[in-house]
Amino acid sequence: MARQIVFDTETTGLSAENGDRIIEIGCVELLHRKLTGRTLHLYINPERDSEEGALRVHGLTTEFLSDKPKFAEVADQILDFMRDAEIIIHNAAFDVGFVDKELERVGYPPFASHVAGIVDTLVLAKEMFPGKRNSLDALCDRLGVDNSGRKLHGALLDAELLADVYICLTRGQDALLIADEASDTGPGLLRASIDLSSLDLPVLRASEQEQAAHEELLAQIDKDSKGKTVWRLQETA
Repeated sequence: MARQIVFDTETTGLSAENGDRIIEIGCVELLHRKLTGRTLHLYINPERDSEEGALRVHGLTTEFLSDKPKFAEVADQILDFMRDAEIIIHNAAFDVGFVDKELERVGYPPFASHVAGIVDTLVLAKEMFPGKRNSLDALCDRLGVDNSGRKLHGALLDAELLADVYICLTRGQDALLIADEASDTGPGLLRASIDLSSLDLPVLRASEQEQAAHEELLAQIDKDSKGKTVWRLQETA
């Protein structure tokens, strides 16, 4: 999927079924897994107050949201930005549930019918880091994504952080993409051939400390995969 949209929402509470509403959406665009700079960021008047716990999380007061557009006024703008793209969401069931409820109110079909597909990074993270905390903050810490500017939850900032997290979680795909690009030389194009036989390349040996750190990392990966790593399977064979 060439075009992807990383998507996040803030809401008045935790239950769309019980009348909680979307108050903010943030979207950032990826093209071939790279940020394009295109974003969509909207505050939305939910026509109700936020629950106290939700307000502590996002800080968006009823007064601030009172002059913002209602969802019905921006529904087409939101769908047009995301149409036919693959959507990347952390804990997709939550956000999609809210969007579906908002779309239902304006007489539109469910969210999934407007987009090419939905990727849940929470599911990806649980598969990669079983038994560990996999909140967005926890993943930022684990993957080295700088979230120091995240004092309150904000949909656009969270979408930008999630874009970095998603790329880290799926970085193994980069090699496949590079291979695909290299194989597509196009008509009339020739690959450059470079003779490396005359180069004397130095060999840098790992220190004992580096070797120990490497072994510790392999052991942790093997533990996380419950003994299903390639080298463990080869040893068994």
